[in-house]
Amino acid sequence: MADTLGMLLTIAILLVVVIAIVVVIVAVYATAPLERKYESAGGGLGGSFEAVWMPSAHEAGMERDRQTKRTAPAPSPGDPPSRIDGERIVIDI
Repeated sequence: MADTLGMLLTIAILLVVVIAIVVVIVAVYATAPLERKYESAGGGLGGSFEAVWMPSAHEAGMERDRQTKRTAPAPSPGDPPSRIDGERIVIDI
């Protein structure tokens, strides 16, 4: 009886630790700015599965990459200066 109780307690403690680690990882990822979430390639083997099983998600990822690589248009000489919003410089198009 004591062995069974000890084993169940050990499994419960390990389960709580694993769940706590997952919750911390999800919380850190959820609070990261959008620019940082998709900054690394990270696709690897998962990207090929995404292309096969979820083509719309793959196409959305490709479009996100295309838009990320686009450059902002240069302002004309008569345009007012850009505004600064917090730590970002906003160029109104």
